[in-house]
Amino acid sequence: MISYQLYSSRNFPPTGDTLRMLKSAGYDAVEGFGGVYPDEAAATPLAADLKSVGLTMPTGHFAVDHVEKDPDQVIRMARTLGMDTIICPYLLPDQRPTDAAGWTAFGKRLEAAGAPIRAAGLKFGWHNHDFEFVSLPGGEVPHDLMFDAAPSLGWEIDVAWVVKGGKDPVRYIMRYGPRILTAHVKDIAPPGEKANEDGWADVGTGVVQWKAAYAALKAAGCTRFIMEHDNPSDHARFAKNSISALKGMMA
Repeated sequence: MISYQLYSSRNFPPTGDTLRMLKSAGYDAVEGFGGVYPDEAAATPLAADLKSVGLTMPTGHFAVDHVEKDPDQVIRMARTLGMDTIICPYLLPDQRPTDAAGWTAFGKRLEAAGAPIRAAGLKFGWHNHDFEFVSLPGGEVPHDLMFDAAPSLGWEIDVAWVVKGGKDPVRYIMRYGPRILTAHVKDIAPPGEKANEDGWADVGTGVVQWKAAYAALKAAGCTRFIMEHDNPSDHARFAKNSISALKGMMA
């Protein structure tokens, strides 16, 4: 399944137009984030828009605080939108642990937060950025500490952010393969290029070794691939070029 993280199009409203563009470009599904369902009331009209266009939303991002404070609401929203997987996506800099004990505690926090989600029959995972892969002074890797402390936690691997964190994504895919729920497909522009897009690139045009990463993900059993670009200057261009590149790898 080829999906698209709607965060990529947050600067190109309205969402309805984005959904139609993505359907025309050949996407099967989209991944939601808080901007497209800021409250529970927004879920029903969004579900109607998805149905009218012919897209699904099997996965969605929810802040860890939201999942902890009102898991029942998160579950209701997920069911309204047809999701089977809930992903927590981020920690603000001032909320990030600074030592190994803190990252272990955060992993335990995620394990507890996911319990009611899993009890409702949904999958629950974490989406990485680069900071989880920057080694601590003692050599520990925050990602590893988190996942060691949260044995039930799934992973939405963002391959490009693993690269940004200085680690080998293929090695991590091989190590954590059974826990990978979905994969974010994005690319990093060559040094000095695409400054107007914060150094990101359309998939297949950057420096991420995507053929090797895709092969490793496929071998690990990953079947959901979600396009993302943090700041495209043209979201339709990014969507079309990137799905073409991924389909070329799949052929």
